[in-house]
Amino acid sequence: MKTIYVACGAGFGGDRFDASGPLIDHLSGCDGPRYLIFETLAERTLAIAQNQMLRGEGPGYSEFLERYLKPVLKPCHEAGIRVISNLGAANVAGAGARTRELADELGLSGLKIAVVEGDDLLSVTSEEAIANMQPVEGTKIERPLVGANVYLGARPIAAALDLGAQVVLTGRCTDAALTLGPVVHEFGLAEDDLHMLAAGTTAGHLLECGPQVTGAYFADPPFKSVPDLANVGYPVGEIGADGSVVITKPEGTGGLVSEATVKEQILYEMHDPANYLTPDVTLDVTGVRVAQAGPDRVRVSGAQGKPPPPTLKATVSMDAGFLGEAEMSYAGPNARARAELAIEVLRQRFQRLAISCPVRFDIMGVMSVFDDDDGTLRANSEREPDGDLRVRVAARSDDKQELERIALEVYSLWVTGPAGGAGFRKSLSSKVKTASVLVDRSLPNVTVRLV
Repeated sequence: MKTIYVACGAGFGGDRFDASGPLIDHLSGCDGPRYLIFETLAERTLAIAQNQMLRGEGPGYSEFLERYLKPVLKPCHEAGIRVISNLGAANVAGAGARTRELADELGLSGLKIAVVEGDDLLSVTSEEAIANMQPVEGTKIERPLVGANVYLGARPIAAALDLGAQVVLTGRCTDAALTLGPVVHEFGLAEDDLHMLAAGTTAGHLLECGPQVTGAYFADPPFKSVPDLANVGYPVGEIGADGSVVITKPEGTGGLVSEATVKEQILYEMHDPANYLTPDVTLDVTGVRVAQAGPDRVRVSGAQGKPPPPTLKATVSMDAGFLGEAEMSYAGPNARARAELAIEVLRQRFQRLAISCPVRFDIMGVMSVFDDDDGTLRANSEREPDGDLRVRVAARSDDKQELERIALEVYSLWVTGPAGGAGFRKSLSSKVKTASVLVDRSLPNVTVRLV
């Protein structure tokens, strides 16, 4: 039975850059078509890339493109392993051109590189039309827009592979499409082959977050122990022509592949397990069976497919100005009271300076993640007088100068605030906000071409 092998070398943009070595070694010993994927494009990652390109602060494609691709292009080419990634982000053409340059630098001038374009909605419809769409997730749509990108499915990736591409770069597509594309290509799947489409999507969903399925982000000692987490192996999926799926990892790496790690990843970001909507198939995992098939080998079966929805999901990105942050530490006896006093001093100072933007205050070490913007929960929490605490002040504004004034007030706590302040830091970053809308499947104008 024909089996294809798909390994995931990154689960987000900025994931480890040295994970691919063991995967390439593992794939080189497999008998069948082999693929290495890098999933690097979260919603906010794409929005940030759009914003950076708009501001002239970045190329639009992933800032990590070279760090992921340069070490793997030559060994993958020599081993016959094809590479697929959404590193193209907001500028797939630019990503393709840069990858062409990298290949030439490595002496791989004959390497076939394909780009999948067409996820940019602003190229096929107006900003006004998009602004009038009703969001199904996220914030209200406000103009001007930074970008609008639709989630493409697996078939454009399969089309690129049909052209003989050894490297395929995309922008916004579903995460699972990076795996399903090879499945469609290798097995020649028709649009109504719902069983195999469901199996390939399940495999892609398990692989898309990289080491989350091999023990990373699963570890919770002593309840869930994971061996050698610092050397965690990244996952490999084996997809058979009968729809069988096995998840494993390279020998000699840390982590583990168990029924529990696989079950956690199956349920990741799945709002309705009976109707997981993708452009290629509506996946139903309610009948999925998970069984250990050997050390660090888990077999997954029973996924069912239904026809895909009539619409495609799109992410609309909008400029949200700038986020300013500043911090100061208070430690030792009575640290809580000194941290609270620092916040009260800042509140009064901001009122005197007529700071107009909303400001949030947190005391990290007491409560931050679960508090509200007004600090109500922290105020009602039990008061522990001693500690190692950090006051964080955050504000969002279109006015950089206002954010700088806020940061300087925190800075002044060195001598104007409570005793023992130390460890000041500040940062300023551009921000975006996003909303999700549904568009007709016929709207995107998708093209696939060799660079």
